[in-house]
Amino acid sequence: MKALRYAVSTLTLLFALGANSVIAEGVGVASASVVDDASSAPTLAKVGEAKLSVMFWDVYESSLYTADGNYQAGVRPLRLEIRYLRDIAAKDLVKQTGKEWRAQGIEFTDHDEWLNELLTLWPDVSEGDVIALAIDASGRATFEFNGAPLGSIEDPRFGEDFAGIWLSPNTTRPELRAALIGGNQNDNADTRS
Repeated sequence: MKALRYAVSTLTLLFALGANSVIAEGVGVASASVVDDASSAPTLAKVGEAKLSVMFWDVYESSLYTADGNYQAGVRPLRLEIRYLRDIAAKDLVKQTGKEWRAQGIEFTDHDEWLNELLTLWPDVSEGDVIALAIDASGRATFEFNGAPLGSIEDPRFGEDFAGIWLSPNTTRPELRAALIGGNQNDNADTRS
């Protein structure tokens, strides 16, 4: 059943991005990279990073940061950065978010409200743009676009569900998750699915 959910999610992503197959490539765990934005946000250390590619097109690079550079489910704060390697319309990003939640079997009535809120928060992305999600100790999720604040969603369930697209054990991309949370210790590992 999990394989079927993964296949359906993969096909959905391919349709949204206009391609035929997905490749998740772990690009290794960096040692003690630091995020520090001069505000009152805590300094975080990089846990891991991964790249999502569709056929031979790179889609995005993702990086995960935590207080001590180790990922533990439910421990906050954390920061997830997605650096886009191609242009994608905001409506397609939001649509894919909903598809990922459904593929993981988590559907709540709040999801529709949150997806609508994301449509108002997120801009279209171009190659090189970064959308970052920061989840603070209280569970509030705050988005940034190229370092500038976009807005927050206060409900802690949103942060869990959104970060879960990449970090949940039920993710549709387990190889990408392993690279992000430090499960892939080989810097040059090819985790193509």
